[in-house]
Amino acid sequence: MSLKPELRRIERRKLLRALVLIVPLFAFLLLNFAWPIGAVLTRSIKDVELPAAMPGTAAVIQRWDGRGLPDASIAAIMVEELARAREKGTVSSVANRLNYDVNGFRTLLLSTARRLPLCGEGTALDQLISIDARWGDRDYWAAIKHAAGPYTSFYLLAALDRRVSVDGEIVQTPAEQRVFVNIFFRTFWISLVVTMFCLVLGYPVAYLLANVNPRVSNLLMILLLLPFWTSVLVRTTGWAVLLQREGIINNLLRAMGVIPEPMQLIYNRTGVYVAMTHVLLPFMVLPLYGVMKGIAPTTVRAALSLGARPWVAFRRVYLPQSMPGISAGCLLVFILALGYYITPALVGGADDQMVSYFIAFYTNETLNWGMAAALGVILLVATLLLYVLYNRLSGTAGPRWG
Repeated sequence: MSLKPELRRIERRKLLRALVLIVPLFAFLLLNFAWPIGAVLTRSIKDVELPAAMPGTAAVIQRWDGRGLPDASIAAIMVEELARAREKGTVSSVANRLNYDVNGFRTLLLSTARRLPLCGEGTALDQLISIDARWGDRDYWAAIKHAAGPYTSFYLLAALDRRVSVDGEIVQTPAEQRVFVNIFFRTFWISLVVTMFCLVLGYPVAYLLANVNPRVSNLLMILLLLPFWTSVLVRTTGWAVLLQREGIINNLLRAMGVIPEPMQLIYNRTGVYVAMTHVLLPFMVLPLYGVMKGIAPTTVRAALSLGARPWVAFRRVYLPQSMPGISAGCLLVFILALGYYITPALVGGADDQMVSYFIAFYTNETLNWGMAAALGVILLVATLLLYVLYNRLSGTAGPRWG
């Protein structure tokens, strides 16, 4: 028997055994992680309320070209299905969805439904206009067409402060409703500032951990990891106590004569920076420490022996060797900071809330899952794009497989 085929069979057997062992893990991740998240994110492009409650209206409204008002047959089908939806109790979900597009549509649709069936003269469209003049406005019929589904760009456009006009063009939302682009900029700015704070504070700590004797290093590592034994909620609440106007920090600064009056350190951006930096600092130190531990101290000593000054030796010899740790730490801290919710909610003000706060708001308060999913999709895509850009600018390679 040839040796090469036998080796191939052995390798295939080993590979099959390895795959069998990891199948339960993949199944667990698929069922409990990938599938639920994917199902939620797909809500950002689905429009199901109107097609489910009023399928005929959703089908015939597609024939309307958006010019003028829809013909009387479309209005008649809409009136018939609206009355049926009111009897089934499904009109509320349709009213909520249409109200996302045009403010006040919920009131219009519910008040119209209560006055059905129509019993006047004229076409169904004329009678609707007689009930409420807003049925003669194209914006309301365009909202019905936008919600006809089954797929929509409404939520993703709204997350970027855009909407589809009556004429089918993508335009900006009114100035008083443009909030999400600023929220995304705020989220990325806060994450960037916190990452820089963590780098400035964490680099010396990691250097100390990597260069002191093992006994001291082990003690310092325990102190560094100690916050992980406490929940983020407890740590953030602790900072809320320390940073308040009559808290320990303000009282200490006043006792030292540094400030005459208590400073506002909480419920603003300062409190967010302080608390988030404290929580995320270990995630910067650990990658730096892992890289610095592998840097041979003889390289810096060699540079010093050749006449380089300490700063030059650090900048040209030590710092380049620690760049993988800087890249990994910054990327890890930045991505973690993007999704922060508890810390800004507890120690930040109204103008300091990040995207995650609004995702939770639309999920738990208004039950607008489409808008929550759209914000999540935009945040995920922006994070991936920044990750690719960061890898290109920093010169670090992405993950390798095989």
